[in-house]
Amino acid sequence: MVRAPPAGGVAEGFTMASRKQDWHSFDIAKGVILGGKYRVLGLLGAGWEGEVYLVRERGTGIDRAAKFFFPHRDPGNRNLTYYARKLHRLRHCPILLRYYTRESFLLDGRRLTCLVSDYVEGEPLSRFLARQPGRRLDAFQALHLLHALADGVACIHAVGEYHGDLHADNIVVRRRGLGFGVRLLDLFRWGNARHVNIQEDVCDLARLLYDITGGQRRYAGQPPEVKGICRGLKRTLILERFRTASQLRRHLERLEWTSR
Repeated sequence: MVRAPPAGGVAEGFTMASRKQDWHSFDIAKGVILGGKYRVLGLLGAGWEGEVYLVRERGTGIDRAAKFFFPHRDPGNRNLTYYARKLHRLRHCPILLRYYTRESFLLDGRRLTCLVSDYVEGEPLSRFLARQPGRRLDAFQALHLLHALADGVACIHAVGEYHGDLHADNIVVRRRGLGFGVRLLDLFRWGNARHVNIQEDVCDLARLLYDITGGQRRYAGQPPEVKGICRGLKRTLILERFRTASQLRRHLERLEWTSR
């Protein structure tokens, strides 16, 4: 993620892309001051339930991530509260952001609440892929990235939780040596983990490998090491071989490459 100072002057307040109840974006401008405490540096990511902004604490100069929930997706801040508690339970899983506090700001005449957490260096996987030749990774790089993700998701499963929303827009990636450092911006907010939730995480990991290696247009030419995990994206075949993220991680660690 490119760090850049805010352009222009400081404005108290923000502009919305939509003033309707069913907001699709808060559209908080770079340079806006939130509650006298944080300066907005830019948008980090967006999803179904809200948006995450990069902010800088004015008193310390420390960069943080602030997640704002769309009001129509979060009546009474119920989702925000659940999400904060879930992050706290998972605070020992390094693939997730560390939750710090909740803040409330009066913006454009409405009071909105956000969660403040770690900001991590990197960029969304979707943006990273867009910069790669052919908008994809070769098999060797993709399997290294998958291993980092499987290792982190296995930690979540080990404490009886699940992610539930793995996709390229909420995975932050950074090259690290021969592999990748990865962090997850988001996770699904409802319910205790059931076996089916953990299985969905595993299937989502296989789908990510399929997508980052080029999807349908490239699948026929993929090596057996990739096809043996994606398994044609057939859920029953994926789960027949990998029932948990830990099994997938161990498979990757023991993988023997065939000659081509």
